[in-house]
Amino acid sequence: MTRTGLSKGARSTPRRTVLISGAGVAGTALAFWLNRYGYAVTVVEKAGALRGGGYPVDVRGTALEVVRRTGILPRLRDAHIDLRRLAFLEGDGSEVASVDPYAVTGGVAGRDLEVRRGDLTGALHAAVRDDVEFLFNESVDTLDQSGDGVDITFRGGGSRTFGMVFGADGLHSRTRKLLFGPEEQFHRYLGYCFAGFTMRNTFGLSREAVMWNAPGLAAALYAVGDDDEVHALLNFAHPEPPVDAFRNPGAERSLVAAVFADAGWQVPGMLAAMDEADDLFFDGVGQIRVPRWSSGRVALVGDAAYAPSFLTGQGSSLALVGAYMLAASLAGRDHAAGFAAYEHDTRGFVTVNQELVGAGSATLFPTTARALEERNDMLRHLVARPPAEGRPAHSALTLPAFEPLV
Repeated sequence: MTRTGLSKGARSTPRRTVLISGAGVAGTALAFWLNRYGYAVTVVEKAGALRGGGYPVDVRGTALEVVRRTGILPRLRDAHIDLRRLAFLEGDGSEVASVDPYAVTGGVAGRDLEVRRGDLTGALHAAVRDDVEFLFNESVDTLDQSGDGVDITFRGGGSRTFGMVFGADGLHSRTRKLLFGPEEQFHRYLGYCFAGFTMRNTFGLSREAVMWNAPGLAAALYAVGDDDEVHALLNFAHPEPPVDAFRNPGAERSLVAAVFADAGWQVPGMLAAMDEADDLFFDGVGQIRVPRWSSGRVALVGDAAYAPSFLTGQGSSLALVGAYMLAASLAGRDHAAGFAAYEHDTRGFVTVNQELVGAGSATLFPTTARALEERNDMLRHLVARPPAEGRPAHSALTLPAFEPLV
């Protein structure tokens, strides 16, 4: 386990203790803001260190104001991926259209950010690491709210009590399972699965993405820079979630290989690279919709509470905004009132962004020949000029002011 130093300076009263499970975007952002509001924060993360690299993520609309207030906007501007071209290909590999990426995503050029996930979490961690306790190679085993706090036992064998606990542990949140029960009752499967991994850039791609489609299939190569590595994505329609394949790397690889067995373009080489990849990530595409985001002294934030799916492009933005709103809602309130305010003031923003799945990137993955041709016609006639304003959902919430407690 690794521990950073805690906040400096003497206090006349003990700081209220909180535990955050998960050191991703939501967890590190929440740690920053709870520390600013005077809490003694501990973050527990099952990985051995902060996770670097990762697929690019977007920061848009209200979330941009969160990163500005956090003080990390200049660092993220430096890390911004200036994706210059998004090309779509026919089944035979010929080009359908080449468009400005912002014309498809609804983002705003020169304002919105696209950064590697690890750059975002790294910037958040650097902003708070001197004031927050981080426990790596550790996770929550059990939680008990029978007393005036939350009694936690850790997988490593230790135990501690905290005033509040927050689940920022992602789509497959253990905190949510301990609090409300199995994931199946909250998971809304959207009919797709995907495999993501990195492979050698033997295609001459630079700051561009190329997507090949056939009905129900998509293969994409994404070069975020000029280096010798690209992100590869294999996405496919699957009516029911392949439960037997999840968390079984051999079964995941076999399923993807079978689905794409007859695909053309660069797919055979991508399948070969997937077999050798040590960073393969496979999952179903889905959303998390939980009727309540808290129970007692425990609350959920980010994907654990309201994953919108990558089809919306809003996962990181919801995590940033949700973390800010949760911390702000607790300022000057007890946990019950704070959690109620958090949900009351944030759920509308979450809902409109989750609903983007119907009009967002899902249209990029048609499941029938007719839908694919309609999408291609749309792309051929798409105005190349990026929009001057983003989608209204991206900015559908005005942040309350940060008011530190004296």
